[in-house]
Amino acid sequence: MFQELVQNSGFRIPNLVGPLDGASFEPMCVKNAPRTRAYVKIEDGCECRCSYCAISAARGPVRSKQPEAVISEVEGLYKKGTLEIVLTGIETGSYGADFDKKYDLADLLRELDARHSCERIRLGSMAPELLSDSFVSSVAGLKIMVPHFHISMQSGSDNVLRGMKRRYNRSMALKNIARIRELMPDVMLTADLMVGFPGESEEDFLDTMRFVREARLLDAHVFAYSRREGTPAADYPNQIPEQIKHERSQRLISECAAVRDEILSEVVNSGRSLSCILESWRGGVYTAHSDSYIEVCVEGERGLTGSMVLVKPLRHENGKIYGKII
Repeated sequence: MFQELVQNSGFRIPNLVGPLDGASFEPMCVKNAPRTRAYVKIEDGCECRCSYCAISAARGPVRSKQPEAVISEVEGLYKKGTLEIVLTGIETGSYGADFDKKYDLADLLRELDARHSCERIRLGSMAPELLSDSFVSSVAGLKIMVPHFHISMQSGSDNVLRGMKRRYNRSMALKNIARIRELMPDVMLTADLMVGFPGESEEDFLDTMRFVREARLLDAHVFAYSRREGTPAADYPNQIPEQIKHERSQRLISECAAVRDEILSEVVNSGRSLSCILESWRGGVYTAHSDSYIEVCVEGERGLTGSMVLVKPLRHENGKIYGKII
């Protein structure tokens, strides 16, 4: 069945990739990690078949790690001192789609929360359509769930999203984001954004620029479209010259920085403390990330790496907040 889906999508599978239909989740377990953050892979494979991406052909359909294995891995890391766990996958939000019995990502998060399996849970990249009202409503009140989502948005232009064969449009993404903010007022959002997709007009690009401000993104991973042999988009007409891709990347990065500065100003002016995990230490200064993924710098004595502290924001500079430990 998977091979038929791939053929119908237009992908050409290299000879080195064998049949993946029916493959199980590859056994793996992280047993040791730094005290600050650990990454636990809970899912592999993707069935989106986006026109620019070869992952669905190379990695096969969605395959999920069994819940008891995820819980055991998370709790094992927490017992060894790791405070924050990031649940990751090729398509993290599709976790459980391959199970015979209904059990999805929200179910897993609720179970981890009920067991207090760790201090913090953060999610890897989530597609906008998977951040639905039902999902966000299910997890917004969990104690271990951080107020931060990283969205695999790719573009703020409906024209480009159609060409990419994504499963959402601009209005759906903004509607879901608005609902997230209703349920999690302190939430911060980051995103992946691509420029230079074949046929992307200046107006299409400006739609993405406007999206950054409308969605109030704290930050974005901006990257240029790159042709992948065997994907439909590689054969699309109107490929964008590299010079235009570079110029658009720089403009988008500048817009993201401007929006981030506005957000950080609001955080400093609010006077609210930030819950942070101290990470690296150098010259008496720690770098850290708040639960909402704001980068923070604070002075502190050596030996506190991995500690969770409250920080009073004092100022911001170069995309970071500088504060003091309360």
